Amino acid sequence: MNPNQAPSELRQAVMALRPFFVRAAWFSVFASLLVLAPSGYMLEVYERVVNSRNHLTLWWLTVLVIGAFVLLEVLEWARSEVMRAAGDALDRKLHTRVFDAIFEANVRRVPGGTVQPMQDFKKVCDFMHSPALLAIMEAPIALVMMVLLFLISPVLGWTAVAFGVLQVGVTWLNERSTKPPLMEANRTAIAAQQYADGTLRNAEVIEAMGMLRNTHRRWIAKQQEFLQLQAQASESAGGFQALSKLLQNVLSSMLLGLACWLMLYNELRGGGGMMIVSSILGGRMLAPLVQIVTQWQTVVNARDAWNRLDALLAAVPVKPPAMPLPPPRGSVQVEQLVAGAPGSNTPILRGIGFALKPGDVLAVVGPSASGKTTLARALVGLWPASVGKVRLDGVDVHAWNKDELGPHVGYLPQGVELFEGTVAENIARFGEVDRPKVEAAARAVGLHELISELPQGYDTLVGPGGARLSGGQRQRVGLARALYGDPVYVVLDEPNSSLDEEGDAALAAALKQASARGATVVVITHRTSVLGVANLLLVLRDGQQQAFGPRDEVLAALNQAARQAAQATPAGGAAPRASLQNAQAPA
Repeated sequence: MNPNQAPSELRQAVMALRPFFVRAAWFSVFASLLVLAPSGYMLEVYERVVNSRNHLTLWWLTVLVIGAFVLLEVLEWARSEVMRAAGDALDRKLHTRVFDAIFEANVRRVPGGTVQPMQDFKKVCDFMHSPALLAIMEAPIALVMMVLLFLISPVLGWTAVAFGVLQVGVTWLNERSTKPPLMEANRTAIAAQQYADGTLRNAEVIEAMGMLRNTHRRWIAKQQEFLQLQAQASESAGGFQALSKLLQNVLSSMLLGLACWLMLYNELRGGGGMMIVSSILGGRMLAPLVQIVTQWQTVVNARDAWNRLDALLAAVPVKPPAMPLPPPRGSVQVEQLVAGAPGSNTPILRGIGFALKPGDVLAVVGPSASGKTTLARALVGLWPASVGKVRLDGVDVHAWNKDELGPHVGYLPQGVELFEGTVAENIARFGEVDRPKVEAAARAVGLHELISELPQGYDTLVGPGGARLSGGQRQRVGLARALYGDPVYVVLDEPNSSLDEEGDAALAAALKQASARGATVVVITHRTSVLGVANLLLVLRDGQQQAFGPRDEVLAALNQAARQAAQATPAGGAAPRASLQNAQAPA
């Protein structure tokens, strides 16, 4: 990271955990020193007990070493709990932020709008108390062991330094050989999981058309690629783990032999007992590096998760707090709107402009791919404008805080999605269920009687995605949700695509009622039943505004243009494009 660059949001959150790291580091220092207790016990037994044959000394030395072991385990447990608390603190600090970032990324169609960042965040939090991080925290203690070896003999110290360098080299080679396949394995695993999720979401289509074998074959191919890459990384890592442990064992034995050789030449400080101590110190010096090599896959996985999560938080920054705005009244101004899918440079809408006042009902019609759904998303602020603005009461609707604006807006997307819960909870937008308001919204769309016939009425569980309801019932529940709380601004995208004649009539009555109370309503439709309720009509074609104005005037102009085109077209020529039938083609 550039030292002049401010640390990322994720890095700042981890830096705020510094007290946890400091506390755990002190526990590591004392725990690592207590590891030397068996060596001290051995030396004291040889020097004091064997020579003096004092049973009381042996007893107290044994009590002390057992106490040291107990204290060592307590310190290890305390260090692990401190780092677990650090992971929990990180989770409390960022879990809402990560969830919001995933949601925003999904709305804006930027990478990261899946459940994967949640899994990445869990990996980062779990890494806080993983053996790999605890081994990294113990690495500085290796310097203490090295200094002790130098105090015993410089020869032993330099030998330990040489093996330490070799161990660092093994760690570097392990990183270099395992990182590419592990990263690719993680990417492939994510792709396989996403493919499996998509398959499950479309289970009915796959079953009905006999696509299971083909989809299963594709998933198996992705899964096998992941397993092969993981096996490649595991084989490489396994070899380096074996080499790392070999260096540790060789160093312990070599230090023992060198210490014996030095003692024979009277160059070993501390006497013969230092032979065993040197061997133990050498093994303990390399132990953290051996542990890091053993746990390297955990390190790589956590690092990849960190990078993905860090990129998501950078791509979807925290929105600055905005000044609270008064509730909207419903005046809409669309100013030369140019808009397209987020992340795409290709505009879908070009130069759209119109104005609505409270009580207006605007019907939007047009052939397929004319930009009607894009307009609906821009009108409620889901998709930003490349050029121009969509203003509600003079305020850019895309920049308006949706938590603040949401209760005053009703929106029904083209694909109606219900959420697992009761009918009442879905209508009440999963807020506090106000039963009179829920029933009023249901009655407005002619749904109350249908709900009353359900097994538990308004308390009936709809199932995942509303699976326990029919398509028409789901659409009516979505309509009731859009009209819940009498919003002043309502945008409905194909609200009658799954409705029968009775549902169409209920929708028309609901739109009249909303208009009568002063709500501004925009309805995207291809069925003429809604046109009778609208007082304004907007015709789109190829992303451009073909006509806008009072409904009857626009219809008359379209029909006149169609007649003129028909008269000018020779027999057998192309059909006229300006007819209302073309304008109302299904989206």
